[in-house]
Amino acid sequence: MRRVRVLLVEDNDVYRATLELLLAGHDGLDVVGGVAGGHEAVAACRELEADVVLMDFRLPGLDGAAATVAVREACPGTAVVCLTAEATPADREAVVAAGAVALVEKGRPTEQLVATILAAARGGEEAA
Repeated sequence: MRRVRVLLVEDNDVYRATLELLLAGHDGLDVVGGVAGGHEAVAACRELEADVVLMDFRLPGLDGAAATVAVREACPGTAVVCLTAEATPADREAVVAAGAVALVEKGRPTEQLVATILAAARGGEEAA
């Protein structure tokens, strides 16, 4: 089975590094890079040929919803999973409208996040 290439988009350097450590320990996933903002996500997605972009919903400048639209336009074969510390129903609607496969709350078990990433890579529509 081909390993899933994951790009992390998170403005908090410590959280991004922690995510990388947590995800790197799972079979089937390769974290291929990480960037701090939505503007950087498009170029990184193209360059690194990510299968899944794991993107913070609340980013400075270009927020997660707008960055999701930009990534989906530039890399149509790439799935986007958004992360958030908290999400309102309007946030969830914005993520879905932008083209993200799922919105996962930070603090969920790593296994749930991994399952969502793998489902996204397979083309599954899994709302977490």
